[in-house]
Amino acid sequence: MDNMLENLNPEQLAAVTLPSQSALILAGAGSGKTRVLTTRIAWLLKTGQVSTSGIMAVTFTNKAAKEMMSRLSTLFPANTRGLWIGTFHGLCNRLLRLHYREAALPQAFNILDTQDQLSTIKRLLKTNNIDDEKFPPRNLMYFINGAKERGFRASVIEAQDDYERKMVELYGLYEEQCQREGVVDFGELLLRSCELLEKNPVLREHYQERFRHILVDEFQDTNNLQYKWLKLMAGNNTAIFAVGDDDQSIYAFRGANVGNMLSFQHDFNVQNLIRLEQNYRSHGNILEAANTLIAHNTHRLGKNLHTDAGEGEPIRVCEAPSDLNEVQWILDEVNHLIGDGMSRSEIAVLYRSNAQSRVIEHGLFSAGIPYRVYGGLRFFERAEIKHAIAYLQLIDNPDNNAAFLRVVNFPARGIGARTVEQLQEMSRIHDVSLYGAIPYVSGKAGTALASFVRIIQTIRAEVKEMNLPSLIQTTLEKSGLLLHYQSEKEGADRIENLEQLVSAATLFLSEEGFSLEAPALLTEKMTDGLNAGNPLLAVDSVIGADIPLPMIMSPLAAFLTHASLEAGENQADEGQDALQLMTVHSAKGLEFDAVFITGLEEGLFPHENSAREEDGLEEERRLMYVAITRAKKRLYLSYAQTRMLHGQMRYNLSSRFFSELPDRNLKWLTPRKQSMYSGIPQRKREPVAQFDKSFAVEKQTPASFGRNSEWRIGETVFHKKFGEGVIVSLEGQGTAVRANINFGRQGMKLLDLSIAKLEHVS
Repeated sequence: MDNMLENLNPEQLAAVTLPSQSALILAGAGSGKTRVLTTRIAWLLKTGQVSTSGIMAVTFTNKAAKEMMSRLSTLFPANTRGLWIGTFHGLCNRLLRLHYREAALPQAFNILDTQDQLSTIKRLLKTNNIDDEKFPPRNLMYFINGAKERGFRASVIEAQDDYERKMVELYGLYEEQCQREGVVDFGELLLRSCELLEKNPVLREHYQERFRHILVDEFQDTNNLQYKWLKLMAGNNTAIFAVGDDDQSIYAFRGANVGNMLSFQHDFNVQNLIRLEQNYRSHGNILEAANTLIAHNTHRLGKNLHTDAGEGEPIRVCEAPSDLNEVQWILDEVNHLIGDGMSRSEIAVLYRSNAQSRVIEHGLFSAGIPYRVYGGLRFFERAEIKHAIAYLQLIDNPDNNAAFLRVVNFPARGIGARTVEQLQEMSRIHDVSLYGAIPYVSGKAGTALASFVRIIQTIRAEVKEMNLPSLIQTTLEKSGLLLHYQSEKEGADRIENLEQLVSAATLFLSEEGFSLEAPALLTEKMTDGLNAGNPLLAVDSVIGADIPLPMIMSPLAAFLTHASLEAGENQADEGQDALQLMTVHSAKGLEFDAVFITGLEEGLFPHENSAREEDGLEEERRLMYVAITRAKKRLYLSYAQTRMLHGQMRYNLSSRFFSELPDRNLKWLTPRKQSMYSGIPQRKREPVAQFDKSFAVEKQTPASFGRNSEWRIGETVFHKKFGEGVIVSLEGQGTAVRANINFGRQGMKLLDLSIAKLEHVS
């Protein structure tokens, strides 16, 4: 026991040896919270304060639960099987299995995962003849899960309009169907457990008497229903040991309520508040930057991380002319790190939005660097991108059966498995592709298939003279993909990815030498034609020769080939040393020797949506805090003056977070351009290219200036009411010129330049 305690710092020791009272442990990033939790359990057991059956520990992931049990087995080799350690869902499942009769469930009830739940809802809509376009299955699933998280059954929801009334009715039918079939979804596990404890006082008192100590990990991530469940499990003599970090509460979009930490202090009369502030992960420069940044949040309990590891290296900052330059800089730095002996798996590239990964992945693909997307899929492997690619493949070649099967009923258009079976049979009989077999299918099935054919034919007719980016944009619209994801509650990320496909096509044309104006479905010059004009160029003689892609493939066919290759190559094998790519949300709980935080631009990070949400900016700042504290030795920050995002060129202001970081911790690799949020006038600065030859700054052309040469796109201007902003676009002629200007916090404004009194900012 003495050996177990002697390696704890004073704050950790105080937390582990607290008396049997409820306590809140503010555990900063890298402060050893898992060690404190497990040592606390071992100390309680070793000192005889409680038996194994009197302890329950709640985690948020199965991985954390297994790690805790593994550490306990080492610290306390005696039998630990009586302990209840698991996730909220896992513990609720255990409770319901033990008391299935009281919970009105069959003994062998099954649990629906997310995919099973969606399939169940689709079956429900079909059984009740509900239009799944008016009531999309995924939207109904979000509605049901959201209601359960708030603790609401269908019978108690008061609908505000006819649409919501129908959703409530469908929720009720879903409840009946699940009860009939003996299945529960994830939300039901927690909700029914709460109802079981509420309605059965004898059972509730039994567990309140049994569990004298409840320990909760990641308390800041609890939602309202989870907190209610904890209160039901805790009796008057129960001590709750809540460990969390309000500065790392980043899951409000999932229902997490950081306010539960304050409620807990009040509800349980918490007298013990201990701050774990010694960090065992990062160097001083990184921690000081994190501390200074998060201090700008007003709604926090407060703590200050420190380390004995020394200051370490300064945080490196790069301002790049474009997102492509930003990626090239990342690649150069990564190669230096690897050359210095750092493994690729210890290097992470973080981004705020999934859509940002596309240009980074392309750079890694081109450089031949193996990488792995942690907690997500590579760009060309994402479902929405594969759907879009399948439509493009059908436009290029309608006889592609794999592409046909992927999208013939996506978005849903009433073409079921039976219709597809009929079509496949006709395809076999007449020895034609599925597309070619459609005329042989009659009746209702034939009519449904014919409507799909009309969609493909309409797109093919419309895009004949379009360039590749326009063709893709039109396909996304006419296929119904954009409309489908717009109707989904969480479809915004998918739409961003689809719009990035347009950006990917634009970059591809430039890199491969295609003309941007060339029709995507036509080849500019085919090899056969070239050979016919010059007998010396026989086919055999040009095999393996360096023939430009535009001479042998259409832009669309070439892009589809590129997409297939990029999806299939550079994928790291299991166990292979690979660079780590991930969103900041996915990075929580991880640590790396070197971390790149990319795209630090106003509107991207912090995200533009944060301005429309209550406490949105504070959550974005917490997200940045999480990103910074992932780094152990090296931290890199970068942003781009221009970025191709959502198919359009964006002219960016640097993130306000730069003005909230201490200068002494930063090393600017390029001359600093002050953010409009710093309160310091911008200094006149030379182009980046003069300082760093590795950046290729495109020469300004007359086309990049507006029709009024006094103003230009990308220029920083000042307006007395809106402050500093960047001109995004110009329209009109002569004295009737208008400008779209991004004023950051104030949003995008369209101003008449003959009226608006703008000032140039040098």
